[in-house]
Amino acid sequence: MNRLIYQTLLAALALSVGLPLARAAELANPDPYAHETPAQRDARMQWWREARFGMMICWGVYAVPAGVYKDKRGGAEWIMSIQKIPKAEYEGFAKQFNPVKYDPDAWVRLAKEAGMKYIVLITKHHDGFALFDSKASAWNMVKATPYGKDLLKPLAEACRKNGIKLGFYYSQAQDWYNKGAGDKDARMDNYIRDVAVPQVRELLTNYGPDMPAILWWDTPYDMTPQRAAPFLEALKLKPGILHNNRLVKPEVGGDFSTPERKIPATGLGDRDWETCMTLNDNWGYVSYDKNWKSAESLIRNLIDIASKGGNYLLNVGPTAEGEIPQPSVERLQQMGQWMKINGEAIYGTKANPFETMPFNGRCTFLRQGFGGQALLRPGAGGQAAQTAKLFLHLYRRPVNGKITLPLSNKITKAYLLATPNTPLKVEDKTITVPDPLPDPVATVVAVEIAGELEVIKETTPAKGTR
Repeated sequence: MNRLIYQTLLAALALSVGLPLARAAELANPDPYAHETPAQRDARMQWWREARFGMMICWGVYAVPAGVYKDKRGGAEWIMSIQKIPKAEYEGFAKQFNPVKYDPDAWVRLAKEAGMKYIVLITKHHDGFALFDSKASAWNMVKATPYGKDLLKPLAEACRKNGIKLGFYYSQAQDWYNKGAGDKDARMDNYIRDVAVPQVRELLTNYGPDMPAILWWDTPYDMTPQRAAPFLEALKLKPGILHNNRLVKPEVGGDFSTPERKIPATGLGDRDWETCMTLNDNWGYVSYDKNWKSAESLIRNLIDIASKGGNYLLNVGPTAEGEIPQPSVERLQQMGQWMKINGEAIYGTKANPFETMPFNGRCTFLRQGFGGQALLRPGAGGQAAQTAKLFLHLYRRPVNGKITLPLSNKITKAYLLATPNTPLKVEDKTITVPDPLPDPVATVVAVEIAGELEVIKETTPAKGTR
C-alpha cells in the first residue's frame, strides 16, 4: 500500500472511531502478513521454494473456438477481446463446453509423473467465465454449460490424494463479460465489491482447509491500493496462503514475482520468483498451434531457472472435451524421466554460487540435510563437520574431460546421479567426467564437499598483467 495513502487512512480511522494508533494500524493495513517475521515468512514459503516445478492449467470456454472465430485465426484465451466477439455469441460457446473426458486424477498423475509439485488452475480468465459454482455471477460452469458441475472440487480431491499442492489463478481486474471490470470509475469498484471479491472468498472457502495453497492474481489493470485492500483482507480466510505480485501496480507486492515467457538473466536476487511459460505458443488450447517446444528445451529451462533460484510454472491447455493434448503429455513424460534420475539436483536447491561457470552448463547447490539452515563449519560449536552438494548440469563434455572447481572446500566424492555407486576420479579440485556423457540433454554430476561452501572469488588482473 502507498505509504501516504496508508497514513491518511490510518489517521482517519483512528480519529473516527477513537482507537489507539497501533490498533488503527492493524485495522487499516489489510495485508495478512504485515507483521510477519523473516523466520515466519521462510516457514510459509518453504514448500514452494523446495518445489521448484509446477503446472499451470489454462482452461475455459475459449477452448471451444480453439483460436478460430468465423474462419479467422487468433486469440486463444483472449479470443473474445481480440476478435471482438459479441457477448451473446460468446455465450453460445459455453453451451458447447461439455468436458465429458475431464479426468482430474489423470491430470494430477501426469503432473506428478513429470516431477511437478504443485498445480495452478485458471479458475476465471479475463472473459469472466468461472470454472466453479459461484453465487456472485451466473456466468459459470454450473449454470451456463451442459456439463453443469464444478470443475475445481474433483481436481482438489485428486491433488489431495496425490500429495500435490493446488493453487487458483483469478483475474481480478479484467472481465469482458461482467460489467465494470477494467473501468476507472465507480463501476469497477462495484464490480470488485459485487463479483470479484465474493468469488475470491468462494475460492478460499469452498475447497477444504488446505486448498488453495496459492492465489495467483492477474492482472493489475486500474488496480489501486484501495481496490486491492478487500482482496488482501479475504486472504485472511486461508492462513498461510501464498499470493503473487499481480494484484496491484506497481507489481512489487505479493510473495513472489512472475516473469512471463522469460527467464531473468541472473535471477532476481533475494526476491522469490516463478517463470511461467507455455509448451507451445499459446496458453489456452489452439487447434492449429503445433509449435511445440522440445523436451530438451523444457528440461534446460527448468535447470536454468533452478540455477538462478526460481520456480518453473509450465502451462498446459486442455481441449473443450477435457483432454490434455498428446504432445503436451509426451513432453511432460520426457521431463519426468529426466527428473526421476536428476530431481535431487532441482528440488530444494539454491542458486549457482559461481561467478563464472567452469563448464558448459548450469549449477545448483543443496544444503544437504539442513532444512534450509546455514551450514556448520567443521568443528563449529563442538559439532562434527557437515557436507553439502553441488550439482553440475553438463550440457557438453569439456574438451579434456576435466572440470576444475574454484573451491576452498575439500571434495569428498563425485559421481553421476545416473550412476551414484560409481565414483568419478577426483584430484584435488578437478573432476574427470566420462566420455561420452550419458545424457545429451543434461548429465548431472553430484559433488559432495566438506563443510560450508566456500567459493574462491575471481580476481581481476591488474592492468598489463594479461
